[in-house]
Amino acid sequence: MTEARSERVITALDAEDWASASTLLERLPMENHRVKVGKQLFTRSGPCVVEELHARGSEVFLDLKFHDIPNTVAGAVQAAAELGVWMVNVHASGGPRMMEAARRAVEGGGSRPWLIAVTVLTSMDARELHSVGVAAEPEEQVLRLARLARESGMDGVVASPAEVPLLRRELGPDFLLVTPGVRPAGSGTDDQRRSATPGQAVADGSDYLVIGRPLTRAEDPRSAWEAIIREMSMADDSA
Repeated sequence: MTEARSERVITALDAEDWASASTLLERLPMENHRVKVGKQLFTRSGPCVVEELHARGSEVFLDLKFHDIPNTVAGAVQAAAELGVWMVNVHASGGPRMMEAARRAVEGGGSRPWLIAVTVLTSMDARELHSVGVAAEPEEQVLRLARLARESGMDGVVASPAEVPLLRRELGPDFLLVTPGVRPAGSGTDDQRRSATPGQAVADGSDYLVIGRPLTRAEDPRSAWEAIIREMSMADDSA
């Protein structure tokens, strides 16, 4: 991965409204270039959030995890592409026809967003997978869905830090791995069941780290962000 370390951190703007998100952005460094907009913020404030972020020079990962019939997901992904987002995601468990429809929806239009697929939510463990009828262990299910996503034309997947080494080994260097559930050393895991530190995730082969509460709930978000970049740097230097 040749991008600057600051470009590999995606700050999760898990704020309740645009005013709160804007206040947080003011407390982060200018180098905080990439941000994630999720369901709460987008549902409350709408596409204008993406427009405001673009006006600030940010690149947006629209994290709405589309999962529906192929035609509906294709339309949603196309709408996201028309907003000019940098990255958008779908659920791999929607199946190959859904993912293929999503890919076709963004092809042929010049510049297009990275299209990635969610494998298994980082809040889920084996017990929860089994409770919804998935007999496989989390790592096995993640690999199955990641292979399906690659075959269906996705640019990469969202997976927890626990699966990054396996996915990098099995799927090669050119398949994007986007990693939530990243927690700096000494911080709590919150509701993340399969987490790792930024340094460990980078060392294992993650391309992009999605980091939310360790930044958004930090007393000093700027210092927290800079500490994460330093930790990533140390991991790169020791590799």
